[in-house]
Amino acid sequence: MSDSTEKEKAAAPYDDKLLVLLRHKAFERFIKLHGHPREIALGFALGIFVGMSPTYGFQIALGIFLAALFKWNKISAAVGVWITNPVTAPFIYGGTYYLGASVLGIDSSFSAESMFSVSFVTEFIKNTPLIFATLMLGGILVGMPLAVISYFVSYALLKRYQESVKQALEKQKTKLAKLKQKHKKDSDRNTLETDDKAASQEQL
Repeated sequence: MSDSTEKEKAAAPYDDKLLVLLRHKAFERFIKLHGHPREIALGFALGIFVGMSPTYGFQIALGIFLAALFKWNKISAAVGVWITNPVTAPFIYGGTYYLGASVLGIDSSFSAESMFSVSFVTEFIKNTPLIFATLMLGGILVGMPLAVISYFVSYALLKRYQESVKQALEKQKTKLAKLKQKHKKDSDRNTLETDDKAASQEQL
């Protein structure tokens, strides 16, 4: 086995750990968004739905615009849109096209060799509106249930996080009040001791 292969194998676990860390950070940033959980969850669900649409390249702008229109959280909408990214886009659009084509009764099978032929490109350009409509239909059929599920899941997570923050603040507030009360008692005790010493010295 060559040194380069061994180095690649050794580096693979670190790459996986980095990916997990980035996902954890993104999830943590999401649940820490400020605002009402309902508005944040609605924005996220909207982003998921838009992410299923065949508007790649314009999805973030479209998601933010719609979120602003409905007065939902724009940041969570942009986060939700990222379900479609350069890694997932081929699988998402392949799946939505197949589903849309199945519903419309369109033959969605083709060979890899035909993709590089002139006739395939010509046919693709000619049928662009139909392909777009097929992707849109598939995107709606997939996006609607995903949006509903993501709303309830994200709402529950956000509600739980905000409740934990509220409880932590209440505990901190109670602890601070006890410290202030203790400090006041110590201060009063010191004052009494000082007065007693002063009174004893005056008697002497």
